[in-house]
Amino acid sequence: MTTTASVLTVKGGITAPLAFQSAALHCGIKESELDLVLLTANLPIPAAGLFTTNLVRGAPVILSQQHLKQSGGYARGIVINSGCANACTGDKGWENAEQMAITAARALGCQPHEILLASTGVIGVDLPIELTTAGIQTAATALTRDESEAASRAIMTTDPFPKEHAVTIQTKTGTFTVGGMAKGSGMIEPMLATMLGFLTTDAQVPPTLLQQALNEVADETFNAITVDGDCSTNDSLFALASGASDVVINDSNYQALLKGLQIVSKHLAIEIVRGGEGATKLVAITVSDAKSKYEARRVARTIANSLLVKTAVHGADPNWGRILAAAGRSGVTFNPSLATVSVGGVLLFEHGIPHDEASSKAGLHLQGDTIEIEVGLGLQSGFSATVWTCDLSAEYVRINGEYRT
Repeated sequence: MTTTASVLTVKGGITAPLAFQSAALHCGIKESELDLVLLTANLPIPAAGLFTTNLVRGAPVILSQQHLKQSGGYARGIVINSGCANACTGDKGWENAEQMAITAARALGCQPHEILLASTGVIGVDLPIELTTAGIQTAATALTRDESEAASRAIMTTDPFPKEHAVTIQTKTGTFTVGGMAKGSGMIEPMLATMLGFLTTDAQVPPTLLQQALNEVADETFNAITVDGDCSTNDSLFALASGASDVVINDSNYQALLKGLQIVSKHLAIEIVRGGEGATKLVAITVSDAKSKYEARRVARTIANSLLVKTAVHGADPNWGRILAAAGRSGVTFNPSLATVSVGGVLLFEHGIPHDEASSKAGLHLQGDTIEIEVGLGLQSGFSATVWTCDLSAEYVRINGEYRT
């Protein structure tokens, strides 16, 4: 991605771009924590979305997809709740999702199909709709540009910390801002990673172009992370463009928009992995010399999802054999005798020969909290890809063994 645009990190997260407001509160879904967010623009604006590929989908996912189609890619606001996924809850769950949209539309003075929904939490539990709709009504009276951090906390479930980021992009045609927030800690796997993600910009972007940009950016960020290889029911990634900066995105500055979206998305995606359930190490797995970017990503994802690799990383064991074996079962064809495996820049395997004398140096790297694993397939085709994951600890087992109790 090449562009002459300059980037500056700014505060404000999801509401850093002009014309966006949010409100976060505790409505009673959770016992005491913030559990509801209303994110709005001052009028219906271009919107785009990506959703879980799981055949089992929550009512908010299905309804949001319908609303984007019905509105032609426009939305006035998004209602987000944590603590209840509103998935696998039958007709009642669908009615509750519709009621959330109707309530928000009435409060904001728009049509229900101009409201998008996102829910996260336990599957198969009924949403307390009276509490939720009362919360939406209250949130609509408390909208502000100054509470983005509260919004990022209100969407959390098992996340150990909130995740938000924002940048301004300076171009020859003007300056615009991109902001975002995300949640996710467990059930994280590409195919949209199991998470909720929200991106905003005050650039002027038509819906079709915004959807195109979201697709491109997600492939390199939110679809390039994995914690445990599990795809959930409520994954949603939204982008909204208010146009309030008056910077019009077209062919001449489209790369600047991609750059801003990618910087924010990559930051949020990596933070999701860093905050993975029980995680102690962030792991970047880069595969190079593949026949295509798709094959490079497929190998990297297979390594990233290997329980043996993840536990070896947790124990600071430079077990290159596990890494190479995972690559070999990825379904991608390569010659193992031409492959290389490095950990933290330390070469451990090359052209069929192990370099076990370097294991202690690689082990030192693995004792840190940011790990780099590099695998070369030896095909000299020039294609590479990176997937981010984390180690697998006993704490992950404890968290998920007690998730509903």
